Amino acid sequence: MSSAGFIWGSCFGPFDAKRLGLSGSARASFIARTVGQCGFSCGLFAAIFSFSHCGLERYRRKKDWVNTLAAGAVAGAAFGAGTRNWKQVACFTGLFLSFFQLAKDSRSV
Repeated sequence: MSSAGFIWGSCFGPFDAKRLGLSGSARASFIARTVGQCGFSCGLFAAIFSFSHCGLERYRRKKDWVNTLAAGAVAGAAFGAGTRNWKQVACFTGLFLSFFQLAKDSRSV
């Protein structure tokens, strides 16, 4: 999942650098820092989600969508605790949960 963060950072890092008017080494440094921060954030979110999801499956002894929903809520709350932008955290959490559930459902068919 951290690779998704690297992709996200490499797509929006140059856009933000241009918006800020950066060029040269300052631009390269800003893009590298953005890619690293996005990769770390997505990796952290995925780790919290995975730990919560597996723990819920073990505790409930069921493999269903409730585990995915609850783990996503836990990960979204933990990830968003340090930020003030709850709308972005909710969108990111919903997007991640949708992709995870689609991938999980496609494997079981």
